[in-house]
Amino acid sequence: MSDDDKDTAGQNGPRDGAARRERVIGTPSPAREKALLAEDDISAPAGVGEQLDEASAKRAERIVATFFLLAFAASVTFIAYFIGWSGRDGGMHGVTRARESNLWLGGMMALSFLAMAVGITIWVRRLMTSKPIVQERHELAADEETRAAFTEDFLEGAGDSGITKRPLLRRTLLLAAAPLGLAPLVLLRDLGPLPEKRLRHTFWGEAVKKAQAEGKKGVRLVVDGTNRPLRVSDFSSPGSMITVLPEGIEEEVPEDQVLTQNAKAVTILINIPADQFKPAKGRENWHVNGIVAYSKVCTHVGCPAALYEQTTHHILCPCHQSTFDATDAAKVIFGPAARPLPQLPLAVEDGYLIATSDYHEPIGPSFWERG
Repeated sequence: MSDDDKDTAGQNGPRDGAARRERVIGTPSPAREKALLAEDDISAPAGVGEQLDEASAKRAERIVATFFLLAFAASVTFIAYFIGWSGRDGGMHGVTRARESNLWLGGMMALSFLAMAVGITIWVRRLMTSKPIVQERHELAADEETRAAFTEDFLEGAGDSGITKRPLLRRTLLLAAAPLGLAPLVLLRDLGPLPEKRLRHTFWGEAVKKAQAEGKKGVRLVVDGTNRPLRVSDFSSPGSMITVLPEGIEEEVPEDQVLTQNAKAVTILINIPADQFKPAKGRENWHVNGIVAYSKVCTHVGCPAALYEQTTHHILCPCHQSTFDATDAAKVIFGPAARPLPQLPLAVEDGYLIATSDYHEPIGPSFWERG
C-alpha cells in the first residue's frame, strides 16, 4: 500500500484506533444461522428480570385485582340494566330513552373491557419475569419431543406468570371474565323488549275514540309540519299527494313518545281520479271521491314509502324499490314487500277530512307476535 493510500485510509477510516467491522461476502446472516439475534447483538445479562421485588409485586397484584373487580362490577351492571331497566314500561321508548339505554349498555361494556385490558397489561408489565428468551427456528411439523418441550414451556410460563402462585389474581380474573361470558347469552335471549300490542295499533285509534267520545264522527287529518286541518276542497286536484297525521298527536302524547307515535301514525293522502280508482271489497266507503289514505311505512323493512308517480299512480319505497298500486288497495306490484300498505278509513265532517278508525291491520313490516 502506498503512502497516499495509507493517508487516505487514515482520513476516511475510524478514529481513536477503533477497528471498523465489515461483513465479508459469503458470511451467513443471522436468519440462516436459525437464530433471532445476531452474534454481535447485546443481550441482557444472565439472571436479569428473573426475580421480582415481592413488596412491589404485592402492590401491583392488588392494583390488578382492583381492575378485575371493576370489570366484574361493570359487567354485572350491564346485565342488570339490560334485564331490569332497559325494558321497563313495556320497553317501547323514544329518543331520550334510547340515549339512556345506549349510554348505560355501551358505557358499562366498554368499562368492563377497558378494566380487563388495563389489569392484564399491568399484570404482564409488573408481575411477569422478563428474562431474555432465545427462540430457535425449526421445521413446522412438531414431533413428540417438541410437544413435550411445549408442555414444559407452558408450565414454566404459567409458573413465571404467577397465576398459580397468586390465587388473588387468578380468582379475580375468573370473576371478571364470568359475566363477560354471560353477556352474549343475555343479548341473544332477548334482542329487545317485546312490543306486546304496541305494534298493532297507532295513535289514530286513540284519537278517533277521543273524538267520538266528544260526539264527533272521527278525528281530523292535519298536514304534517303545519298541523293545519285539511278540508276536502284543499285537496281536490287529482294526482296530489300529501303527508298527514291525526289531530292533537303532539299535544296529547308525552314528549319522549312524540317521535315514536308520529313514525307509526304517519300517513300519505292521495287524490286518485275517480275513473281509475278501484276500491277493494269491503272498503267501498273508505275513500272520499277518490281521496284515499295509506300508511307511509313500507311493509318490507319500514322505510318511508314517500315517492308517488302521478302518471301510473304507483307508490314507491326508495330503500328497496317496493312498488304499490295506489288505485288498487296499495297492492304490491314489484319489489320485496310481502303485503299491501294498510289503508285508513276516511270520511267527511263539516267539510274536513277525518279518519273514522285506526288501521285495521298492523302497519309496517311483519313481526313474530303478529300471528
